[in-house]
Amino acid sequence: MLPRYRLLDGAWGLFAVANLGAMLLWPSWETIPFHFIWVSLTLLYGFRVWPLSPTLGVLGAVCFVTGDFILEDIHSGAQVAGELTEVPLMSAMFLAMVWHARRRQVATRHAEALAESRASLLARQESFLHDVSHELRTPVTIARGHLELLDGRSPELAVALDELGRIDRIIDRLLLLAKAERPDFLAASEVDVERFVEDVFVRWSDVTPRVWRLGPLACGTVWADEEALRIALDALLENAVKYTEPDETIELRAARRAGDIVIEVADGGCGIPNEAMGRIFERFARADDARTRELGGAGLGLAMVDAIACAHGGLCSARAARPRGTVFALRLPNFVSTRRSVADWAVAR
Repeated sequence: MLPRYRLLDGAWGLFAVANLGAMLLWPSWETIPFHFIWVSLTLLYGFRVWPLSPTLGVLGAVCFVTGDFILEDIHSGAQVAGELTEVPLMSAMFLAMVWHARRRQVATRHAEALAESRASLLARQESFLHDVSHELRTPVTIARGHLELLDGRSPELAVALDELGRIDRIIDRLLLLAKAERPDFLAASEVDVERFVEDVFVRWSDVTPRVWRLGPLACGTVWADEEALRIALDALLENAVKYTEPDETIELRAARRAGDIVIEVADGGCGIPNEAMGRIFERFARADDARTRELGGAGLGLAMVDAIACAHGGLCSARAARPRGTVFALRLPNFVSTRRSVADWAVAR
């Protein structure tokens, strides 16, 4: 069976021959089949872009045959001489179509090549990170095991164990960022927002000395990956703890806004400089290099939150709080409200 494009070419060839016959049979009406030939050729080229040589060959043949038929009718008096100008005009129209179609074809091929290159790069990046993480985890695990066997809990030993734990967290975040663009990254299900946020709040407020506040909570469900959402919220709260003192406030709340759920982490800490707001969600970005190094940040936490939000079709944003501090907002679509709650304050704001 011939490929579909061969059938299209053959069908157009038969159609063109039939219209050429009509030009011979009815000279006084030949402009109608003449235009049928040219318009159908342009439409055909829109469906399938031929290589340049066959395109020029077909164009030359159609120009010659239709021009010859019109010229003969002009000599016989069936057509006026001005009709011959239709041939170069229709040729110019077709050449413009050829130029645009070939530009689109080149652009499409370029885009496909870029997509393939990017997919290959992502695959190599993920493979590299998996290999590196495996190579790093083994000595980290061995070192932690030997340190934990040592007698006593000296400050030096505690620092060493803490640093090994930080390496583990960095590896986990690198792996998560590497997998964030894969189609199977999320395992979504219905998540009860109120229960979920309360659970995260209780877990953090029990172990971290801050002035914790649980704000208004929207009642309803969101279609999301609960584990990924927990990782994102943990990263936001970890960031808030890092930049606040024990007597400063951290508030966790959730509100419905225009069909979305917005989970906010507001802190009364030192805040983020305005010039850093636009880049804090980039990988390895830091709002304050000196303080981040002092606190042990690698600049991956907020990038990870942004990747998880984007994978859900949402976004993460930050703004300055009043009188001081920062508010991070994790916004997710597909929220289904179960009843009107206090959290609807956001709609009226």
